[in-house]
Amino acid sequence: MPSFDIVSELNDVDVKHAVDNANRELSTRFDFRGVQASFEFKDEMVIMKAEGDFQLKQMADMLRNCCVKRGVDTSAMDIQEMDITGKNYKQHIAFKQGIEQPVAKKIVKVIKDNKLKVQASIQGDQLRVTGKKRDDLQTAIALLKGEDFGQPLQFNNFRD
Repeated sequence: MPSFDIVSELNDVDVKHAVDNANRELSTRFDFRGVQASFEFKDEMVIMKAEGDFQLKQMADMLRNCCVKRGVDTSAMDIQEMDITGKNYKQHIAFKQGIEQPVAKKIVKVIKDNKLKVQASIQGDQLRVTGKKRDDLQTAIALLKGEDFGQPLQFNNFRD
C-alpha cells in the first residue's frame, strides 16, 4: 500500500550559516558600533546577547532575514523570554523540530474532516499516511501544504 511520512526537520548547517551571516551583518551595522552584541549557535539553539532590549528585537529581525535568505523556515523559530543581568540582555531562540502531539492531532483531524481515502497514524514525532491510491496521497499532500500548522512540514519517504 502506498504511504509517505510527514516530518518537521531543520537543517542545522543552514541555521549555523544564517547565524554566521547575522554576526557579519551585526559587525557592519552603524547602530551596533561600540556595542557588545553577538549571536551564538549552541545545542540547536541561538543565543543573542546585547546591551538593551531594543537591540535584541533588532537582532531577532536580522536573524529572521538571514534565515529567509538561507531557506530556513522562520515559522520554526521559538523566541523565548529575555534574561536581564545588570546591563546585559540575553535571549534564546529555539527551533522547533519534530511534530508535537497537539499539532499531529490537528493534522489527522484536517485529513479526516476532508474525507480523504487515506489513514494517518501518529508515530512519535512524525506521521505516516497510507492509502490505496497514489492520487489520494498526492491530494492529501496538496491539502496539508495549503494549511498553516505553525511549523514547517516536509513530506518524505513516499513509497508505492
